[in-house]
Amino acid sequence: MNQPTLSSETSAGLDALFNPRGVVVVGASTHPGKFGFVSLHNILTAGFAGGVYATNREGSEVLGIQCATSIEDLPADAVIDMAFLCTPAAANPDIVRSCAARGIKAVFIAGGGYGEAGEEGLQRQRELVELADGLGITVVGPNGQGVVSPPAQLCAQIVAPYPPRGGIAVASQSGNFVSTFMNYASVTGVGISRAVSAGNAAMTSVVDLLEWFATDDETKVLLAYMEGIDDGREFFERVSRIAATKPVVVVKGGASAEGQRAAASHTGSLASDDKVFDGMARQAGIVRASSIEEGFDTAALFATQPLPPGPNVAVLTSVGGWGVVTSDALAQTQLTLVDMPTDLVDAIDEKLPPRWSRNNPIDMAGGETRETVPELLDLLANHNSIDAIMYLGLGIQSNQAAMMRGGPYYPDHGLERIVSFHERQDARYAQAGAEVAASTGKPVVFATELAVADPTNAGPAELREQGQLCFDSAGRAVRALDHLRWYAQHHRARGHL
Repeated sequence: MNQPTLSSETSAGLDALFNPRGVVVVGASTHPGKFGFVSLHNILTAGFAGGVYATNREGSEVLGIQCATSIEDLPADAVIDMAFLCTPAAANPDIVRSCAARGIKAVFIAGGGYGEAGEEGLQRQRELVELADGLGITVVGPNGQGVVSPPAQLCAQIVAPYPPRGGIAVASQSGNFVSTFMNYASVTGVGISRAVSAGNAAMTSVVDLLEWFATDDETKVLLAYMEGIDDGREFFERVSRIAATKPVVVVKGGASAEGQRAAASHTGSLASDDKVFDGMARQAGIVRASSIEEGFDTAALFATQPLPPGPNVAVLTSVGGWGVVTSDALAQTQLTLVDMPTDLVDAIDEKLPPRWSRNNPIDMAGGETRETVPELLDLLANHNSIDAIMYLGLGIQSNQAAMMRGGPYYPDHGLERIVSFHERQDARYAQAGAEVAASTGKPVVFATELAVADPTNAGPAELREQGQLCFDSAGRAVRALDHLRWYAQHHRARGHL
């Protein structure tokens, strides 16, 4: 299948958007509640290494940046690739002309008053696109939140946060969900390569952004939120090519009649028929997630774990109940709780006392010693009957350690030593999982409610430090892992992997 391609102008414009040598905020403001202040503040605070410039009508100073009164008045030797516009819609055509004359290749428009604002706004939007197209300049937005590019230390947006650097690229028709995905990245430690709010997607569509992400070396997986599609056939053909190169995870709003009405008033999008979209997604080889949480979970697993070679899962658990519930969750998917081969049972017998469950889930029944969990993870992953492992129980020892550390008897009575041991063990289990996944090419997935109940717990904290995902429930882990299974099965059958 052919590689995804963009026009040379659009590709150059998106290069300038995500990797600019210099940025100018047009419409910078001294008022800390205005877009023109917040966007400049965020660019400076994130530590953008290129040149940072600003304009406003008064020529005032904002955050130590002396503003020019116009694009034309910026220093002649300033190298600027991207302009971030915080200006009224009526002023933008002249600003876009000035940007093009200056050699600026990309313009992000944060302000509204376009397609989401009725027929008059829609006509204004058409004229803006026609102008930009004629000038050979790439416009993203309008009515957008901003663009974030951690590899370039760029945070050009009108809200927080600035996420850690990682492998997930986000394109969204809703700016709020860009923030949501980046908030999850900050909490989990599974970082972002690029993130952009497409807004009304007047000139640059979500699929344009996805095509650029597919060629980006910083990006491992593409995550999109969409509300509508203008040309279903074109979208299908383009996204099919993209998904053959990198995983694409899509969350689609407007599945209900109520959601479709909300989408129309939000970005002016015409939501597509949900059943048609669902069938198209499967045929194109993209993963459709049923919720924002599931979308991030799945993208984060794609970004941090190898694809499973098949559906067979081994569940390793410290206690029986977790294994039972996880078995129920697996039964709702196409993943298989694999029957344990005799040779594997015999090998585990050498690692655990006789009271272990002797089936899958592998309930260790409290039989762990210092080396047990790392050795079992390695043993399971290296067996040809196992395609993926789920480990339930990370952080139990550190949870007790936290209670000891916070109690009245610490550090006496031998508590300091045992607390340190417990915390080292959980950190070691997390490290072992990552090492086994890397060495065998099979996913090792962790799930514990301590990921949210106590993010400082040594187990989840070590995974977060590594940029690995720790699920807060086995159910969420199972759903995400099943999406990886489906993607791998679909694309291997078509020779893409």
